[in-house]
Amino acid sequence: MHRFYNKIEDLPMISLSFITLIILGCIIIPFLCKVDYGYMDLSKTNMSPNRDFYFGTDTLGRDVFSMIWYGGRISLFIGIMSTIISTCIGVLYGSISGLSGKSVDNLLMRFCEIVLSIPTILIILFVQGRFGRNNVVSVSIAIGISSWMSIAKIVRIEIKQIKDSEFVLMSRLMGGSFLHILKVHLIPNFIPSIMFIVVSNIGSAILIESTLSFLGLGLPVEIISWGSMLSLSEGALLTNSWWIVFIPGIFIVVTLVSFTNIGNFIRENSNKKYRNF
Repeated sequence: MHRFYNKIEDLPMISLSFITLIILGCIIIPFLCKVDYGYMDLSKTNMSPNRDFYFGTDTLGRDVFSMIWYGGRISLFIGIMSTIISTCIGVLYGSISGLSGKSVDNLLMRFCEIVLSIPTILIILFVQGRFGRNNVVSVSIAIGISSWMSIAKIVRIEIKQIKDSEFVLMSRLMGGSFLHILKVHLIPNFIPSIMFIVVSNIGSAILIESTLSFLGLGLPVEIISWGSMLSLSEGALLTNSWWIVFIPGIFIVVTLVSFTNIGNFIRENSNKKYRNF
């Protein structure tokens, strides 16, 4: 019982609370908000926060409050979708490398290091170029493809340590396939080691999407996300409409810091378990 309370006290409660509130807000508030987030009222452009528009309006006369919550759905979807893609690629690639012979393992790791040395934005631009017009799915895939390398390297190290274990060898002798061994024996053993990267990658993906949109390389303006809202920052700064930049920026920073804190907690907790062994 005492250990249980210690674990609760160690949890990053503030970060968990922020993430929970943001997710609930993105789910619930759009149903309660009567304003159309995409409606452009040119007679109400650049209005500061007031009773009618809690977060003000942007340079196109759209309600920033409703845009934040609808845009949060898109940003969180991109963060989660791209992380799922990068995790699947990283786990599969690292598993193949870890279970292969020395020559194949070295070849796969050299390729991984080459890809890791290429700037992320160049990989994303190349992948986006293959898709053509940017949308939520293509941006998610592009970010996912550019962020699997760290997971692959950790998975490979973990598998190297456990592939000669008795339960793995017995499964091989009994004719277990690669996917069976991976699913039943390997994933349960290395999943705690990569969870902190998986959680942190959600926040990183949201930040990458925001950066791309800010540079005009991400989602188009008509698709509302926190990043696409920042793409209007130039016009907002010229008209001293600070809320158009500040409010989505705060949501991005809070989300990123919260996911990072949760990821660090998972990493520290995993390290404590290994030290106990």
